[in-house]
Amino acid sequence: MARIPSFRSLAKLLASSLPLGLAGLLGVFPAAAQTAAGTSTPGGKGAQVYCYMRSAGNSHEVSWNAAYALMKRQSASLFKTSPEHAAVMITEAVVQNPGTFPDCGKYLGSLFEKSAAPEAAPNSASTGSAAGGANPAAPVTRPDRYAY
Repeated sequence: MARIPSFRSLAKLLASSLPLGLAGLLGVFPAAAQTAAGTSTPGGKGAQVYCYMRSAGNSHEVSWNAAYALMKRQSASLFKTSPEHAAVMITEAVVQNPGTFPDCGKYLGSLFEKSAAPEAAPNSASTGSAAGGANPAAPVTRPDRYAY
């Protein structure tokens, strides 16, 4: 015949397993959840690549190209992720999970700097003289980091 557990033994079992169950439900272990959430989105993955490469000594341009390429390919969106939105996504991932991306905050400003367009200096080519070195019909190129 099967023995029915007493109320006291059931209460002990419940008391010993309840704290662990509540800890999982209430998020007592947020560091593991943040680490998983911090790198599971395209922005998190982009932030991981960008921050790692910058902390390893790579330039902004190289790190940005790698992170942006990854984010474009990881996105489940029907539309291409714009460079501006990708920069915001990286920033959000770093700000929401500073422990996951230590010392990366100092690199975030580079994501939003735009290089100024070089001022065209007036020369003899623009006045119609054949002695000038520049071709006035040539397109003016503007170094812009968003021209990928």
